[in-house]
Amino acid sequence: MTSLAVMELNNNNNNNKSCGDENGRTEEGEKYLRELTKTFTGIDKPLKNARKCETLTDLIGELRRTFDSDHVNIEYVNHLMLSYQSNPAEWRKFAKFDRYRYTRNLVDAGNGKYNLMILCWNEGHASAIHDHADSHCFMKMLKGQLMETRYAWPKDASVTEDSKADIGNGQPGTGQDEIEYNGDELEELSRSTLETNGVCYINDTLGLHRVENPSHTDVAVSLHLYCPPFDVCSIFNKQNGKRTKCKVTFWSKFGKRESAVN
Repeated sequence: MTSLAVMELNNNNNNNKSCGDENGRTEEGEKYLRELTKTFTGIDKPLKNARKCETLTDLIGELRRTFDSDHVNIEYVNHLMLSYQSNPAEWRKFAKFDRYRYTRNLVDAGNGKYNLMILCWNEGHASAIHDHADSHCFMKMLKGQLMETRYAWPKDASVTEDSKADIGNGQPGTGQDEIEYNGDELEELSRSTLETNGVCYINDTLGLHRVENPSHTDVAVSLHLYCPPFDVCSIFNKQNGKRTKCKVTFWSKFGKRESAVN
């Protein structure tokens, strides 16, 4: 399938909203998904005899069908991410790089029930240590490799000062490290490397994480699914555990550059 077919799916999505608010969300569906973060830990292999997604367009279509229900089978969502095999010809249009930081590029808004996006990492680019706003996070490698480092939550996670940082458009924070904060260093739980077509899963019950491209010569591209979607998360200072709220936006949407926020 071409990227045009993916765009047609996005256009159809805007014209066929499900019951709930203007984005197709329902309180019951969001509550159900968030409850699942207390018990779901991810699966390592595709489900036997379950449908496989041969193309990115197939993946988007099947995700939309799966999320039509308020009681989403999150294990099947994990299976779908595992079953899709990366094809650069399908996702290249959405892969937008920035010289100075990694980028978040929206591929499908999922009728307000999830966000499917492509993240692009130049050599050495890394995220801050962050949470996932009580949502599910699936990360699949499309090109290259990424190293994930997981951390335990700080003992005091109540500090939630607002930052002007904008994760996605690269707006720097102002003053969030100027206020003295005496907390303990974050405890590292694990490190792992995700290779092309591999999938990892995390939610807030499992901890915090930092993601980085360890290569000094090769770029990396990853496909992420967040459900329910969110526009604010928290970042954490490794040395003292200080927590700061940040906006989460997109560098591009559906292959087109978003205007940077000043």
